[in-house]
Amino acid sequence: MDYNTDSYTPPHLAQIRLRIFPTMASHTISPLIYGINAFKMKDEDFAELSQAINPTVVRWGGNATSRYNWENDFYNTGSDYYYENIPYENPDRSQLPNNSGADRFVQRNKAAGIESLITVPIIGCVAKAKPADDPNPLGHPYNCGFKVCKYGEQKLTDPFDRNCGNGIRLDSSLITGNDLTDTSIKVDPDFVYHWVKHLVGQFSDASNGGVRFYGLDNEPGIWRDSHRDVFPGYLSYELLLQRNIDYAAAIRQADPNAQILGPVQDGWTRYFYSSYGSYPDATAQADRDAHNGEAFVAWYLDQLYAHDQQSGQRTIDYFDLHYYPQAAGVALSSDSGYSTNLLPLWALRLRSTRSLWDASYVDESWIKNTEEGNTAVQLIPRMRAWVNDHYPGLKLAISEYNWGGLDGMNGALAQADVLGIFGREDVGLATLWQPPTADQPGAFAFRMYQNYDGQGSKFGDISIPATSADQGQLAMYAAQRSNDGALTLMIINKSDQALSANIDLSGFELGDFEEKKSAQYYRYSATDLHSIVEQPYLPISHGAINVEFGAKSINLLIVPFPNDFFPNPSPDPGEEQ
Repeated sequence: MDYNTDSYTPPHLAQIRLRIFPTMASHTISPLIYGINAFKMKDEDFAELSQAINPTVVRWGGNATSRYNWENDFYNTGSDYYYENIPYENPDRSQLPNNSGADRFVQRNKAAGIESLITVPIIGCVAKAKPADDPNPLGHPYNCGFKVCKYGEQKLTDPFDRNCGNGIRLDSSLITGNDLTDTSIKVDPDFVYHWVKHLVGQFSDASNGGVRFYGLDNEPGIWRDSHRDVFPGYLSYELLLQRNIDYAAAIRQADPNAQILGPVQDGWTRYFYSSYGSYPDATAQADRDAHNGEAFVAWYLDQLYAHDQQSGQRTIDYFDLHYYPQAAGVALSSDSGYSTNLLPLWALRLRSTRSLWDASYVDESWIKNTEEGNTAVQLIPRMRAWVNDHYPGLKLAISEYNWGGLDGMNGALAQADVLGIFGREDVGLATLWQPPTADQPGAFAFRMYQNYDGQGSKFGDISIPATSADQGQLAMYAAQRSNDGALTLMIINKSDQALSANIDLSGFELGDFEEKKSAQYYRYSATDLHSIVEQPYLPISHGAINVEFGAKSINLLIVPFPNDFFPNPSPDPGEEQ
């Protein structure tokens, strides 16, 4: 049976067996997997969302942060919007560099008890401010990378400023040889050192409530596109490695206790090449061939390990890659409502979460046709193997990901599945790109793990091995809560029909315990997209819980146990103690 085709319809499953194995090896679930990106989210929207979902870490990241200037509070939009220098919204610029957008981002997070992840620019330049005597120093016309008055007519221009173009001539050729100083000033690691020192001065150091995490820029493998007005050339293996080493050293000097993430590559192709334009890319292939054909991130980790062994200091603490499912219509898309013609996309989105872990899942996208695509993506095991083989002890981070559909139930199901996978597979940190609004279904997927009762109650923090007889239809993730010993089970019915399940607790020596206990039950489903509904308690009978889970639903069961019921997990040598 081909499970990768849109025509596949699962047989009716009278009962799916779910099993939990409390005596098998367990691990602590990092609380940092429940993170989001919120570079320019308005304060009122952030307050509403954070109160609803309790994010644990918020990232200041994205293309615009690659050239953010902390001294003047300007950033450059890059290819996202006509390479324009934009001032960060700031009610009082007279205090700069204090009270910058970045400062207020960190302060907002601290006030909510949330960790901050700050992206630092290593591209080599940052946005400059307009002269103080400019008639409109904070507005149009902005400084921009390809001014029509200087470089000629272009295919597209900013409708609000026709002098700012997209850098593509009318004949579709790229404008080259433009002047970097039109928008930017050159900087070196000292610029980042002083920024981190400023943040330490404002908020203390990483071990005392200051900024705990720093990312080494954003998706450097696509600078040649996203910031080609200042970085038009090819980013080689050596250059990206050296930038990571030099800028990480500046961060360490300014705050030795900070945690650093790298290389922050954007996706599948840039895992294997430091940069890549279009297929085939002779320059990228020549660079890889010059490094004995080794995948970029494997070579990068090898070189960092050798460097760090000699220096006695780690360059990075987290091996960080971005990942977006590449199947058409999945990532960064709207749910668009449930209808018959969208069923193939719904099924595809829910299947594609398997690319995070499943060695048998062949990616349903262009990836399967690439040189590396004859094997499964299995992203997290692949990342862990790279670390184990090339730099043991690093933690794993995925600081950008998005499965789309967060405005509907299909996306909520996928998001709940992804969070369960991150916990089970021992990811150290993850931040969702383009998070939902507080009232969208995608937010309820987070709430089922972080705030299911509206009182801050959470899914367990110690992952317990568990299996489902059909993970593709009824996915299950199990954990223990260390504060009260409760067993928590997240069960996601991805199908269009109600499914009956037998939750086998025979691995637990219940004895008289089961006669006294039942399981709390919370459900979020397509029948009510506006609330998580507490259900009647479920009895434990003959070492099992038998229950029917409604179609398209996220279900949380809480089974109370004493704190000493489970064995303590072995500490992860990569985790902070």
